[in-house]
This record gives sequence, structure tokens and C-alpha cells, in this order.
Amino acid sequence: MNFSVQPVLENEEFQLIPLQQGDFESLYEVASDPKVWEQHPNKDRYKREVFENFFTGAMESKGAFKIMEKATGDVLGSSRYYDFDEENNHIFIGYTFYGTKSWGKGINPQVKKLMLDYIFQFVDKVHFHIGKENFRSQTALERLGGQKIAEEEVAYFAEPSRTNFVYEIKKENWV
Repeated sequence: MNFSVQPVLENEEFQLIPLQQGDFESLYEVASDPKVWEQHPNKDRYKREVFENFFTGAMESKGAFKIMEKATGDVLGSSRYYDFDEENNHIFIGYTFYGTKSWGKGINPQVKKLMLDYIFQFVDKVHFHIGKENFRSQTALERLGGQKIAEEEVAYFAEPSRTNFVYEIKKENWV
């Protein structure tokens, strides 16, 4: 891999900053709302001990970001790049979540645009794992041009495996 999966990415409103150990409390404050996880395969991530495991996986991925609003300095959520496949020249984007105050404000499309614009300099395809009951995220990915290409069992970091859909966006289709 001849590129970083943890650059600082930003536009006028938002900044994606590489996640650091000291970010736990500010990110957990966003993640501690059960509503954030109600459509997610692991509905218990609002619990501190479950989120600690999620955060450890994020740190070990070396591709995770905290998402910040520049005007306020507020932490809005997190996302990451993971599972780069050099042979097939694709990578995953996922483990994305936002606090409820960020929902419905067009933040996710802007963040995904930053991530996709950057990573398409290096890969031909981006894949996304989305829980089969996570209709909000499925809709969001379809609005970005994602196509559902598969269904598979995914074991999140130290969690039981769950059924996920795999969505794909190809570089040639990204505008």
C-alpha cells in the first residue's frame, strides 16, 4: 500500500482527523445514545464496555477518523478505511456513525465525498459493509451511487458475526 489510510481530510465545514487514544471520551459522548445504534447490527454499542471494544478496533485499524465540525469544534462521529485488497485494488469504508444531532443535515454525504475523492486516487473500487437492518445507511449509500453486490457474514472486532450487505462504488462511476 503506497498511500495513507489516515490523512487529514477537510472541506469548508468538516474535518476528518486521525483517531487517537485521547479521543475516547469525546467520541463515547456521541456514541452513548442508544438511538445511534438502533438499526446497527450491534445495538449495544452505546454501552461503555461495548464501545471500548469498538474503539480498540478503531485504533488497531490505523484507518479511523473522528469527524469534527470546524465552526464549533464538536465531535460528530467517526468513520474509517479498512481491509485494503491490493490484488483487487479496493478498500472498505465503514464503521461510520454520527450522533443524532447530525442526522438529516447532509453531513454524511459530505464526509463520504471527502473520503471517496481521496481514496479514488489510489483504488478502483470502494466497498461498504452495511447491516441488513440498517435501512438508514442503505438509503444513504444508494443516494451516493452505491450498488448492493453481495450479502455476507461479518465479524466486527471481537463481536459475533452478523449478516451485512456489501455495497460498491466504482471509481469510474464516482462523480
